[in-house]
Amino acid sequence: MLGFGKEKDLLKQGYRYLVGLDEVGRGSLFGPVVAVAVVFSSTFFQRKHPQWASQINDSKLLSPTKRVELTRFILKDVCDLGIGYATHREIDRLNIYWASQLAMKRALEDLTVTPGIILVDGYPLKGINYSQVAVSQGDKKIFSIAAASIVAKVFRDGLIKVLDQIYPGYKLNQNKGYGTEEHYQALEKLGPCGLHRKSFKLYKDRLLIK
Repeated sequence: MLGFGKEKDLLKQGYRYLVGLDEVGRGSLFGPVVAVAVVFSSTFFQRKHPQWASQINDSKLLSPTKRVELTRFILKDVCDLGIGYATHREIDRLNIYWASQLAMKRALEDLTVTPGIILVDGYPLKGINYSQVAVSQGDKKIFSIAAASIVAKVFRDGLIKVLDQIYPGYKLNQNKGYGTEEHYQALEKLGPCGLHRKSFKLYKDRLLIK
C-alpha cells in the first residue's frame, strides 16, 4: 500500500490542490503520448483510506481489468482531472522527452483549479510556474502519481483499441503500439501507417529514417 504520507506532509506545509502527474506511451512505436493530472481534495487524504486506495500501484503492475476498476473509483473521488497528449507528429518533431513534457503541460492546462504543488513522475517539468516535486519512479512511491498513471493508461489503451479498428493488421489492441515481435513482423509486411512514430526504430535491423 502506497499510503498518503507525502500528500499529508505537503498539506501540513500549507499546500492546497496537490496534483499527481504522469504520462504513458513513451516507449510505444505508435500514436500519442498521453498525460493525466489528478487532484484529490485535502479531505480525501485526511479521512480513513477507502478500501480501493490500498490497491493503487504503478499501472504497469496492475492487470487491465484492475486498472479499469480502479479508474472508476479514482474518477469518482477526484475533485479535478486534466488530460493532455502529444501527437506522433509532435513526437517526431520534438523527440519523445520534449513531447512528454508538452503532454504533461497540456494536462495541467486542462485543470480547472490552480495547482498548489505538482507531484510528477520522473524528471521535473520545465517551463512552469508552479511548485513541484519530481520523484524518480514516483508511480511506485506516491499515491497521487500512481493514480494519474492508472487513468492515463486506461485512457490511452481505450484510444488504441479504437485505432486498432482503423489500422488493422498491427494487432495494436494487443501490443498497445509497443515493439512486440508480432508488431515488428507486421511493420515488415505492411510498412508503417499514418500514426507510427517515424523517428523511432520501426524495424529491428534498420531505421525508417536515416
